[in-house]
Amino acid sequence: MRYAVLDLETTGDQPSDDIIQVGLVLIEDGVISRRYASFVKPSKPIPEFIVQLTGITDEMVADSPEVEDVLADMLPLLADSALVAHNAGFDHMFLRYACEKSGYLPFDGRVLDTIPVLRILFPALTSLQLSMVSAAFGLEHDRPHQADSDAEVTALIWLKCLEKFDTLPLLTVQKLAQLFETDPGDTGWFFQEMRIRKETSVSIDPDGNRYFRQYVLNVGDWDEEKPAREEDEQADIGKGDTFEPFYERIKGNLRNKFERFEEREAQEQMIHEVEKSFGAGRHLMVEAGTGTGKSLAYLIPSLYYGIKENKKVIVSTHTINLQEQLRGRDIPLLHDIFPVPFRAAVLKGRSHYLCLRKFEQKLYNRDFASEKDDRISAAQMVVWLSETKHGDDEELFFANRGAEFWQTVASDTDSCLNRMCPWFKKCFYHRARHEANIADVVITNHSLLFTDIQAENRLLPAYKQLVIDEAHHFEEVASKHLGMDLHYGSLLNTLLWLYKDARNGQLPSLQFRLERGTEEKATEWNASIESVYPRLVRIKEEWDKLTELLFLLVSERNDAAGSESGQYVMRLKPETLPKSWSTLQVIEENIYLEATEVAKKLDKLVSELKEGTDEFSTSSVLTDLSGSVKQLVRHRDVLRFFMRMQDNDYVFWLEASPYYKSKSVQLFAVPLDVSHLLKQHFFDAKDSVVLTSATLTVNKSFQYSASQVGLEPLSDERKVKTVQLPSPFQYRQQALVLIPRDFPSVKGATADAAFLEALVGSLADVAVETKGRMLILFTSHRMLKQIHPELKERLKPHAIQVLGQGVDSGNRSKLIRMFRSHSASVLLGTSSFWEGVDIPGEALTCLAIVRLPFQPPNHPLVEAKSEQIKKSNQNPFTALSVPQAVIRFKQGFGRLVRTAQDRGVVIIYDTRVLETSYGRNFLYSLPGPKIEHMSTQHLVSRISAWMGEENG
Repeated sequence: MRYAVLDLETTGDQPSDDIIQVGLVLIEDGVISRRYASFVKPSKPIPEFIVQLTGITDEMVADSPEVEDVLADMLPLLADSALVAHNAGFDHMFLRYACEKSGYLPFDGRVLDTIPVLRILFPALTSLQLSMVSAAFGLEHDRPHQADSDAEVTALIWLKCLEKFDTLPLLTVQKLAQLFETDPGDTGWFFQEMRIRKETSVSIDPDGNRYFRQYVLNVGDWDEEKPAREEDEQADIGKGDTFEPFYERIKGNLRNKFERFEEREAQEQMIHEVEKSFGAGRHLMVEAGTGTGKSLAYLIPSLYYGIKENKKVIVSTHTINLQEQLRGRDIPLLHDIFPVPFRAAVLKGRSHYLCLRKFEQKLYNRDFASEKDDRISAAQMVVWLSETKHGDDEELFFANRGAEFWQTVASDTDSCLNRMCPWFKKCFYHRARHEANIADVVITNHSLLFTDIQAENRLLPAYKQLVIDEAHHFEEVASKHLGMDLHYGSLLNTLLWLYKDARNGQLPSLQFRLERGTEEKATEWNASIESVYPRLVRIKEEWDKLTELLFLLVSERNDAAGSESGQYVMRLKPETLPKSWSTLQVIEENIYLEATEVAKKLDKLVSELKEGTDEFSTSSVLTDLSGSVKQLVRHRDVLRFFMRMQDNDYVFWLEASPYYKSKSVQLFAVPLDVSHLLKQHFFDAKDSVVLTSATLTVNKSFQYSASQVGLEPLSDERKVKTVQLPSPFQYRQQALVLIPRDFPSVKGATADAAFLEALVGSLADVAVETKGRMLILFTSHRMLKQIHPELKERLKPHAIQVLGQGVDSGNRSKLIRMFRSHSASVLLGTSSFWEGVDIPGEALTCLAIVRLPFQPPNHPLVEAKSEQIKKSNQNPFTALSVPQAVIRFKQGFGRLVRTAQDRGVVIIYDTRVLETSYGRNFLYSLPGPKIEHMSTQHLVSRISAWMGEENG
C-alpha cells in the first residue's frame, strides 16, 4: 500500500488563512521512497505568533512559488495514495481549501489520522503531541512546526505503526477490524486492510497458546504464580545471620553493578534505623529529604525482615505515581543486587483493575455510550490485553472520554462473580491479591489501607510491620476515607447504569434477554422491571431538584475565585441550618423512599431470576444489576447521613464549581479527629510502623505530625523513635533564598492593585534574568489568573513562554511537559504544584513563592478543628495553621533542588516571614540554604551575581 504523509504550515486555522510551507513524504512497500517540500508565498503577512511557533518569516517565503504552482507539483504525488497526517483533519481541510481556490479537483482518496491509530496501537503513550511521540520512539525531530521536518517524523511514526501491526497477534488484529467494521470512515477501512494483510501473511499464529475466549492475553492462570523461594532457601538469611553481614553483601553487589557507587550517609542511617525498629518492635518517624534514597532505605530492611522472619511487610504510598516508581525502578534494581530471591507485589484499589467479564460483555453487546470514542478506547484495550501483565489502568493513557469508558469495565466488589466467572483464573484483581499473598513485601497506597480497615482487613494480607511513605498525607487521607462523600454524578451514573433509555442500561438489557428466553415467568418479571422505571425517573428528577437548591445555597454564600481550589465551599452546622433545609429534607425523604422501593423490587427480581436461569450472559447481567442496586443503596444512605447530620463527631460541608453548577455539587461528611482511629488501627495494632517523608518536622520537632496521626507520647523511645536525617545536598552552596523586605503586603484574602503591579513587575524582571526556567507557586486561583495575562504580555518581547494552571491546561503532567519542552518558560501553579513536581536540572532555576501556604481558615475542616482546639484553651493559629503551612512550605521549597547538581534561587514575596513572630518557623524549618533579605530593586542584581558564581 502507498501512503502520502503530509504536513502543512499555515498563517492560522481559519478558512481565510494561507499555506506557507508544505512537507510530503511518500511511503511504498514499507519504506520512504520520495520526499517533497516547499515554502509557499502567502497572500498576507505571517502573524507574529506563527513566526514564533514555526520560525518561518515573511522574508523566507517572499520569493517562494504561489500555492497553485506547489499544488501542480504535489497533487500528482498524492495519486493512488492514502493521505496520512498527524491531526489529519487540519491538513486535509487546508489541502481542500487550496484546491478549491486554485481550481483543482479536491483530493478524493483515503485520509488517515495518526492520532487515533497511535492511541490504539501504543496504549501507554502519555502524550500524542508530535514532538512527544517522536521523543518516545527515539526519533530525531530537529525542527518542530516546520512542515518538512514534521512530515518526515510523521512518516517515521507511521512506519512504526505499520511495524506494530506486524507484531500484533492475528486474533488481536481481527478483533480490531471487528470493532471498526461498522465505522463508515477511513479508519475502519484501514483496519480491514490490516486484517487482510495479516491473514495473508500469517497462517498459524505463534501466540496461539495465549488465546482465551477469543482474546489474546499476556498472562497465564494466576494460581500458577509461586512464591519466590522454596522453604529451605530461607536459610540463607534465617539462621543466625545478622543484618550487618547481609547488608555488606548487598553493598558489594551494588559496587559491582555501578562503577561510581557512593555510600550516602543519610541513607545508611535510615536503613539501620528501619531495621532496628522492625527488630525491636517499635514505631519510627524519620524525616529524610530529597536525595536521601528513601525508597531503598526502607525496602532493603523490609525485605530482609520479611524473608528472615517469614512475615509480610506492607509499604504504603500516598500517590499511585510513587507505587509505579517503586515497581518500575527500585524493585528491579533490588532483584539484581539481593542475595536471596524475593517477591514484591503491588496492590491497588479494585477499580484500578480491568474486569475481563465486563469488557467481554461490553464488546459483545457493542454497548458504546459514545460510538466513536468508546470504539477507540475498546480497541486500545484489546491491544493492551495482549501486552499487560497487571491489567492496571495506570498503564493506559486515556484521551477524551476514555476514563468514562474505563469506569464501565473496571473491577468492583458488588458485580464480581468470583469462582463462578469464566475469567476467574485470568482475573487481574484476583491475580494482584494472589501475588500479594505470596509476596515478601506488598506495595499499596494509603487509600487502600483505609479501605482495608473498612472491609475488616479482608483485602490486604495479614501484617504487623508497615512502612508509610509520603506520611505527611496520612491523616488527610484517613479523614477522606473514613468519612463519606456523594457527588452529583455518582448517583446519576448509578441511575443511568440501571436505565439510560429504552435501549441502554442493565434493566433494558435484562428485558431483552427475557424476551428472547423461554422462562415461563418472563412476562411477570418484565412487568416488575417496567414498574421500576417511573421510580428511577422520579429519583433523578428529585436528585436534580435537590442539587439545584444545594447549588443555590452554596453559591449565594461565597466566592469561589479567591479559594485555592476555585470551588464554592460551605460548611453546614446542625444548630444553624438554613431556613430552607426542611424543604430539602422533604426531597431527600422522597429519594430515600423511592430508592428503598427500587432496591426491594430489584433484589427480589434478581434472586428469583438467579434460581430460574444458569445462562452465563444472563447471570452476568444479574451480577452487574445487583452491584448497581447495592451502589444505589449506599448513595441513599450517605445522602441520609448528610441531610440528617446527627453525628457530632463529623464535619459536614458542600462543594460546587461555578462552571458546572448543580452538576458539580458534592456532599462531604468527614470525622473531625481521626487520630484515635489511627492509633487504634495502626499504632496499637501493629508491632512496628515506620512513617517517612521529606516534611514531618516543624521547627525541627516531630510533635505536630505525631499528634495528627495519634502517635504519642514521643517521650518513650522504646515505643517510638524519631530521626531527622541530614540532607545529602549542599543547600548552602545550591540554594539561595531571597526575601524582598520592602515588598507590599496583602491584607486579607485578596490582593490589591499595588501588590499585583509590584508582583508582575518583579516576576517579569527576574524571569528575564533567569531566561524563564521559573516556577511560581500561588495559594489562590484568582491571583494566578490576575497575574497570568499581565506577565505574559511583559515577557512576550523576550520570547519567554508563560504557562498557567487552569489557564493553558488543567492537566499538571501536560503543563510540566510543556514547561520542559520550551527552555524559556515560566510556569504558574497552585495547590497541586506545591509537591510531587519533579523538574531536575537547568529546566528549573528559580522558584517564586507568592504567599505562605496557609489553609483558608474558613475551610470547613480547618474551621471545625480550630473550634475544637479553642475548647482545649490552645491557639488554633499556632497549634494548627502554622504547622500545616510550614509543612506545605517545605514541600514547595523542595521543588527547586532535586539532584546534587541543581542550583537555584527561591524568592519569598510574603514579608510575614520577616515581620511576624511565627515567620521564623518557616525559615528555621528549611534545610540550611543561604537566606538573604534586601530591597526589591536589588533582587535581579543579586540573582545575577549568585548564578554567575562558579563555586556557589
